[in-house]
Amino acid sequence: MFRIFKHLYARVLLGLVLGIICGFMFPQFGIKAKFFADLFIHLIKMLITPIIFCTVSLGIAKMESMKEVGRVGVKTLFYFEVVSTIALLIGVAVALIFEPGVGMNIDPATLSSAATQRYTEMSSHAAPDILTLILSFIPKSVIGAFADGNLIQVLLFSVLFGIALSHLGTKTKQVVEGIELVSSALMKIIDYIMEVAPFAAFGAMAFTVGKYGATSLTNFLWLILCLYTTSILFIFVILGTLCRYAGVGLLPLLRYIKDELLIVLGTSTTESVLPRIMVKMEKLGCSKSIVGLVLPTGYSFNLDGAAIYLSMTVMFLAQAMNVHVSTEALIGLIIVMLFTSKGGAGVAGAALVVLTATLSAHPLIPVAGVTLVMGIDRILNEVRALTNLVGNVIATLVIAKWEKQLDLTMAKKELTSSS
Repeated sequence: MFRIFKHLYARVLLGLVLGIICGFMFPQFGIKAKFFADLFIHLIKMLITPIIFCTVSLGIAKMESMKEVGRVGVKTLFYFEVVSTIALLIGVAVALIFEPGVGMNIDPATLSSAATQRYTEMSSHAAPDILTLILSFIPKSVIGAFADGNLIQVLLFSVLFGIALSHLGTKTKQVVEGIELVSSALMKIIDYIMEVAPFAAFGAMAFTVGKYGATSLTNFLWLILCLYTTSILFIFVILGTLCRYAGVGLLPLLRYIKDELLIVLGTSTTESVLPRIMVKMEKLGCSKSIVGLVLPTGYSFNLDGAAIYLSMTVMFLAQAMNVHVSTEALIGLIIVMLFTSKGGAGVAGAALVVLTATLSAHPLIPVAGVTLVMGIDRILNEVRALTNLVGNVIATLVIAKWEKQLDLTMAKKELTSSS
């Protein structure tokens, strides 16, 4: 009976269940148990930037030509924009059809703007103009980019470093071998850290249930139900179709990454599994260069779950405060969301920051409305993070297939052996 707990997913699942029980029975202790989740996330974040540097620079250094790098980059960004736009439109459509906010009749004047002040200040940095946005991709110093954990800045430096290694040719053989050795050591450390994952899942769930209880699950049940149902259907219909194009079955793929899905469910962040997912995608037959370019970039530009959440929540707030959204205003909101949905990666409370940035950029809906969803943001974040992760995994498969750098024989063998 206890043999099953040799598997990580079983231990994480046990942690989730015990966390829920603890949160209900001992809410005060449950709130304090968040320490375990924070500890795990901090340990993982400690290694994310050096792992991305090693993976991306090695992948590019081993590419046959720089034309390949440019081609993959363009295809990747095109794919991200198309799929995330579809996610935004679906979120708007579901909110308009099922109207989760209608009937609340909230007077914006009764909402405290003080509660949103922190997010308003952060949102001024989350949705800059296009020129400022481009400049923000360039780190003030390489060391600073790594220290701050800015994925886009680290990715830019890694790409440039990989290109430099590629141009220097055989002279860099020892450097490449050294980076490969460092990468292997970092992955070994990740294996050690993953043993903490069950405790992190316990702490995260105990905190959520202990702090918000059942009340928060019922106050906005309709919004929660709409978001969860839409996200699940998006995974199985839209992403499932793309997965079949890549030649991989969705259900076998979900079983393959079940450990990571459970960890994300517990910790509510996809960053906690990025290193493990990169390793798994390589084992699945995707080339190292594709994995190194697509996955880290997707963490900032391919946030399908966040796109559904953002569009649905914006419409929910408009309905809750009886704000009429005309067709012209709706088009304007969607255009704004296409930009703001890309602007909150790596920011604590990123979803609320991006939501605030969206409302600030379009004067139609009062920014104070953000206070309505603060209490349930943690609950909404569970499915948001899961959808983001699945979207990036499938994006990697699709780009690898598109580039003819996906070994389907290897993929099917890996999926079969892990089932």
